[in-house]
Amino acid sequence: MNHDSYGIRLTDTADGRNSASMLINKMYAWRGYAGTHQLSDDPNRITLTATDKGEVVGTLTIGIDSPIGLMADQIFKEELDFHRNKGARLCEFTKLAFDPSVRSKTSLANLFHLAVIYGRDIHKCTDIVIEVNPRHRRFYERMLGFKQEGDLKINPRVDAPAFLLRVNLEYVTEQIEKFGGTFTADNNVTERSFYPYFFSPREEMGIRNRLLRMDDQHAG
Repeated sequence: MNHDSYGIRLTDTADGRNSASMLINKMYAWRGYAGTHQLSDDPNRITLTATDKGEVVGTLTIGIDSPIGLMADQIFKEELDFHRNKGARLCEFTKLAFDPSVRSKTSLANLFHLAVIYGRDIHKCTDIVIEVNPRHRRFYERMLGFKQEGDLKINPRVDAPAFLLRVNLEYVTEQIEKFGGTFTADNNVTERSFYPYFFSPREEMGIRNRLLRMDDQHAG
């Protein structure tokens, strides 16, 4: 967000959803995943897109738990119900795609961080779940602190194996408070996770307040 040509926005138009869908399909096909992935206008799903010079370069969809459930319920309902029964309010991150020509960790961290703010502060979620291909599991565990839930299963939506991973948002908040905004090009931070690339706690507060105001206006 602090780059002149780079921005992240909420995608709430058909055009925006089409651009994001095109990027998802391009990246998923490149990885060999099956299916056509179209974003729908669903009130329980929020799609964020990162743009660079007007081009969509990244996208992430946040699904908020509701009576119709989450996409991960298709194969991981038992694991999700275990946490629901303990009082967790879940959200899931799906349809993450990032153009490999944009190699910026900060851009990806900004997208994740904004999604965290939407899930935690706007929708009062307690935990993030994500279905990942086995080859991406280590990234989410090492870089963001996700933990594996249950066994490896086949995800019929992409016809590929998937793990369910979960991270508690209290843990995410602690990491942001400790490390957010500490990365600079000339400061080789020893923390190896993704959190130094997130916004600083002060920047986060400004973004959160803006989003809460917008949400109040929308509700009003």
